Order: sequence, then C-alpha cells, then structure tokens
Amino acid sequence: MEAPLPRGQSRAERRARYREVAERLHALLEGESDEVAMLATVVCELHHAFEDFDWTGFYRVTSPGMLKVGPYQGGHGCLTIPFERGVCGRAARTAEVQRVDDVRADEAHIACSATTRSEIVVPVCLADGQVVAVLDVDSDRPAAFDEVDASELGGICAMLGVRLSGSCVVRAPGMGLGGERRAGASGALE
Repeated sequence: MEAPLPRGQSRAERRARYREVAERLHALLEGESDEVAMLATVVCELHHAFEDFDWTGFYRVTSPGMLKVGPYQGGHGCLTIPFERGVCGRAARTAEVQRVDDVRADEAHIACSATTRSEIVVPVCLADGQVVAVLDVDSDRPAAFDEVDASELGGICAMLGVRLSGSCVVRAPGMGLGGERRAGASGALE
C-alpha cells in the first residue's frame, strides 16, 4: 500500500490514485465471497489511499429502512441510521450519490464527529438495483470531495455491488447485508 495521497492534489492525480486502488481491489477481491471481507478490504484500501479520508466506512441495510455501521476505519461512527435521517439515510433512500461540501449547512447531516466538515455518501446496489449498503467518507476539510470522487467511488461501489450480487446469500425483500440467511450446501436455508 502506498503512502496516502496528500490533501489538495489535482483531479488528475486523484483520479490516477483511484484507478490504482480499483486495480488493487480487483486483485484482492478475486474469488472472495465473504461480504464482510469484501467491505473491510474496500474500506481499508480507500481510507489509507487519501489523506482527506478521515472516516471511511459502510453503513449496511440490516432491516427495512435501517442502516448499521461497519466495517469502517476512523473514530466511532453512529451505530444505526434510519433511512429517514442523515445524509447516509438520504443516499440509501434515493440510491443516489450525496456530496456535502459543508456539513454544518446541511440540516440532514448527523454529527458523529465534531471535526467533520464535508462528506460524500455512495450507495452500493445489487444487480437488481436494491441498495444493500452505503459507503460514507468524511473529511475534516470543507469541500474535500468533487465529481472525481463521486465518479470514482461510484465505480468502486458498482464493482462491489456486482461482487455482492454474485455471493450465495438469500435476502428477504427489503433486506440488505446483515439481514440475510445463508444457503447451505444442499441449497436449503440455514
């Protein structure tokens, strides 16, 4: 793993770093089917690639309309977030990237850390479009994220969604990661 890309780098430099991270993720996740291992690996690679990423983590859909934290890197995150609250809830509800340049100006923002100044949240969708998680990245610098981050993080989350779609997990309608039952070797639910 390379040293984190310093704050304030050009769009081209950030895009190149994202591409390096994506290539590493493709190699690291090859053949992996465990959802937690996949999520943790994505978080680790992203968190350590950019100095601006002060908190990096997933909120998983664990029951209809509810997000639970983890895996993540950084200080403690909020443990649960309903779809009706926060920037993460809005991303899960709309299945759209949410970019907030100044969290103090967004009434929906839930302050899990007093130092956070900007945030980007990207939904992770299965092949059928179902949101199963959101990737949340917080920065202590205002306006730390732009369309490069939205596009590149969106690509990484799309790749993750494809990999999660291929796992052998059976989900009830409206359930995401953590609300599943696994199919055993015979195909019967355990």
